[in-house]
Order: sequence, then structure tokens, then C-alpha cells
Amino acid sequence: MKMSKRDLVAGVLVTVLWGCNFSVIELGLKSLDPYLLTLLRFTFCAIPLVFFVRRPAGISFGVLALHGVMFGAGLWWLVNFAMYQGLSPGMSSVFLQFSAFFTIVLSGAVLGERIILAHICGMAFAVCGLMMILLLSAESSTVTGVLLVLVAALAWSLCNLLVKLKRPGEMVAFIIWSSLFSVPAIFVLTVAVNGWAPFWGLAGGVAWEAVFSVLFQSYITTILGYRVWNNLMKKYPATHVAPLSLLVPVSGVIASYLFFGEQMNVAKAMAIGFVLLGILIFVNAQGLQGILRAGRASK
Repeated sequence: MKMSKRDLVAGVLVTVLWGCNFSVIELGLKSLDPYLLTLLRFTFCAIPLVFFVRRPAGISFGVLALHGVMFGAGLWWLVNFAMYQGLSPGMSSVFLQFSAFFTIVLSGAVLGERIILAHICGMAFAVCGLMMILLLSAESSTVTGVLLVLVAALAWSLCNLLVKLKRPGEMVAFIIWSSLFSVPAIFVLTVAVNGWAPFWGLAGGVAWEAVFSVLFQSYITTILGYRVWNNLMKKYPATHVAPLSLLVPVSGVIASYLFFGEQMNVAKAMAIGFVLLGILIFVNAQGLQGILRAGRASK
């Protein structure tokens, strides 16, 4: 099944939004503890909307809890913990996109989705681009942080697989109700790592930048963004959708260049080109495979 132009544009716009979202996260981190920021994000995803939106039909509490814990704690809390260990936000965004490859492999192994030569070539180009972005960055990195983000990337791929397996019909309701289970998991982990200190800061009030960051992440990045993303995951094979997430660090680099004056040199432009070429190969994999077959048949 070839992805429609409308769905492709929607997927690209969401990943561009996610890339720019790192700037919004940085805005919130100016006055909020990173774990508390994550906790508030998922709290507002669930409350008060959970009182007005019915639980998604055909989806058990067990599935909602599994997705909520993996998504809220296994993905986003773990990314923040990796950054707490010393991994920079930029490097977190790069390594997190390895979820695209994990998703494709898991979907092939569990769901029997076909992985063809064009997909492998696309992955090779995209990996080269990601590695170039990593090597060209002046940001610091830690082995522990990298490993934690790779675990988070695996958690995201498992969330993608769960959506493909259960195919929830009401995606907004699915996100809202699963977020309800993210909150206690993130709360327990936050207290275990930082104690009650992050919560005392709330007594003195919250800056408007933090309020904007929380609300943007809750309603735009999470509910709207993942509504589009999960619907695409449910509708198309993983090889069509997952590679689009590779645009997140690309859009992040471009946003930094446009809004924060980050230097853009030829090498960075080439790295972005490799990632885009890899995605282009993924999106047109079936057509490229047909051209190769036709070429072999004509010989």
C-alpha cells in the first residue's frame, strides 16, 4: 500500500513539529525540573479530558496501562533521565530516532511485514546521515546517556507495535486514557530519583514559559501529534511510516539554524541530505523495487 500524499504531508508536518518541540522543552526547563515537566505534560494529557472522553472501545485497561507506562516512563521519562546523566538534547533527538529501525525490524518479525532491498538501502543512507549529524555536533555525550536513549527508542518502537497490533479506533481517547497510566509511573520514578524537591518549587508559582511549554507538549505535541502518528502506524506498514521520524533531528538542526543562528556548513547540509535521501528511498521503495525488476527482466 502506497502512502497517500495527504498522509505523507501530515506525517512530515508532525515530525517537523516534534523537531521544533525540543526548543519548547528547553523553554520549560528554564524554570522546571525535567522530570516534573514530563509529569505535568502527561498529567494535562489525561486530566481533565479523561472525565469527558470515553475509554476507547475494544481496548482493555491492561493495554492502556502497558502503552502508558512504556510511552510516558519508558520513552519520555527515560530520555529526560539520560539528559540528567549528561546526554545533550540534540544527541537525545538523534539517538531516539533509531526507533525507526527497531520498529521496522519488530514489525517484520512479529507481523510479517516485508522488508525489501530498497528499505535496507534507505536505512543505510539514513544511518550515515544520523552518524554524520552526531559526529559534526559539538555537544557532549555520555555512554550511559546513549544507552538509556536507545532503550527509550526501543520503548517507542514497542508502542508503535502495540498500536499496530491493537489498532485502536478512537486514537485521541487512546492517548488520553493511556496517559492516565503514565502519570503514576512517572511520579514514582521522579520521587525515587529526586525525592520531593522538584515539587516544592511549584509552591512559589510557575513561570509563563513553563505553562506554555507544558500545554504545548500536552495538547499539540502529544495529543495532536501522536494522534496523526499512531493513525498512520495503524494504517500503513512500518516501513512506510517509521522512517519519517528521522526528520526529527533534521528539523531540529534546521530550526536551530533559522531561529537560534546555529552554524550550517556544507558537511551538515550533506548529513541532512543523506537522511532525506534515505527517507525518499523508503517512501518510494515499492516503485524502486519495480524498476529493478523491470531492469532485470529486460536483460
